Amino acid sequence: MALEITDANFDAEVINSDKPVLIDFWAVWCGPCKLIAPTVEEVAKEYDGKFKVGKMDIDNNPNVAMKYGIRSIPTLLIFKDGKVVDQIVGAVPKNVITSKMDAHVGVTA
Repeated sequence: MALEITDANFDAEVINSDKPVLIDFWAVWCGPCKLIAPTVEEVAKEYDGKFKVGKMDIDNNPNVAMKYGIRSIPTLLIFKDGKVVDQIVGAVPKNVITSKMDAHVGVTA
């Protein structure tokens, strides 16, 4: 299951993570965010142990979203060693997400 990431736990869960992290920036009112949510949950299960997967509600946690320039949602950022290494904007098919994740764990499909 995807973790709930907040402004308060962002550094501990993402910046200081020993694994790559995928964060889904979303909001309750966002239609495309609802479309992609089940996919994010699927990859959270499939990549358990290799990747940390989290969701961040930008309405309740505006500071991190502002810091990383999130202007449209859903936006998914991949962090590795505390830095953004990849970005996906919009509701995209699962294979787009997993291929970008695979590039950062050395896993081949």
